[in-house]
Amino acid sequence: MEVAAPAPANPVQQPPGVLMKDLPGMPGTPGGLGLRVLQLLFAAVSLAVMSATSDFASVSAFCYLIAAAILQCVWSLLVAIVDIYALLVKRCLRNRRLVAFFAIGDAITCGVTFSGACAAAGITVLIDNDLNICSENHCSSFQTAVAMAFMCSFSLSPSFILNLRSFACPPRVVAAG
Repeated sequence: MEVAAPAPANPVQQPPGVLMKDLPGMPGTPGGLGLRVLQLLFAAVSLAVMSATSDFASVSAFCYLIAAAILQCVWSLLVAIVDIYALLVKRCLRNRRLVAFFAIGDAITCGVTFSGACAAAGITVLIDNDLNICSENHCSSFQTAVAMAFMCSFSLSPSFILNLRSFACPPRVVAAG
């Protein structure tokens, strides 16, 4: 039930209704910025490690992982810039359209990153366990890149869930006391 907070007669007096606080990790909070930086770092490490190998281009799943990591880097960097701006000007990011955009973007990039990590993990398992040709390939680099991509998609999940929650449950004024 929404309750409008009446304007206090005395400016020093606390109003009877108080806006609910942002959860740590929501857009425009230091926790949200931390999640975005973490996602950017995991995606960048995955991209750097995979592209440092000489034979990644011969496998389409590895190329897909690189494309997914690039998309994730760009998305996380852009949203981190918006978070930094919101923190610097002390603005709340509760605009429904903006939060919906963040939630949709997080869902898309999470799905793309997770599917790229799964595809690359399948090829890495094939090379390592089934074909036993790890000595001829860069298995440790492939495994590191896949692990970082999974970590990136797992660190993206809280951002998506918090954005979705923020979109589904708009801020309310609750009675103080």
